[in-house]
Amino acid sequence: MNKEKIGQLIMTLRKQKGLTQKELADALYLSDRTISKWERGQGCPDITLLAHLSTILEVNIETLLDGEIQSNDFVGGNMKKSTYYVCPSCMNIGLSTGNFEVACCGRKLEALEAVKATDEQKLSVEEIDMQWSITVEHPMTKEHYVSFVAFATGDHIQLYKQFPEWALQVNIPKKKHGILLWFDTRDGLLYQYI
Repeated sequence: MNKEKIGQLIMTLRKQKGLTQKELADALYLSDRTISKWERGQGCPDITLLAHLSTILEVNIETLLDGEIQSNDFVGGNMKKSTYYVCPSCMNIGLSTGNFEVACCGRKLEALEAVKATDEQKLSVEEIDMQWSITVEHPMTKEHYVSFVAFATGDHIQLYKQFPEWALQVNIPKKKHGILLWFDTRDGLLYQYI
């Protein structure tokens, strides 16, 4: 832990928020001398203050302790290269087009790695009236189901939420070819090209 870096980050974030040392100190029930001490690298916030300080400065605790904000590189606009996240507790879905930190239910989520579907895992795709009708023979039980289906082309993504105990039936307007992705609660993120 580098006290000087942490202090510089606190000062930078405080100023970006338009707060004086006194205003930040008042929000944390401290003296402005304590804030000054941190910003000069002569001390660090107590662990009991980190959650409140991170909320005020709108930065996560890890970033505060690192003492610097890491900027993500811009990843081009190809939506086929998007990253998906699924919370194992509540099954919330996250989607990003670049490097991203995602947390849900108190856990940091890792990006899902898409795996090419085997012939047995593939979804059935049938063209009907200028639409792709997507179906699958799947048990769709509460313990094992397809959580979502997504269709990605270079410039857009269509995401369809699925629910346990419902038959999987998705109709996608046939405009262009792309990648069909779906999250199976047992097998993970799978894909096939259509």
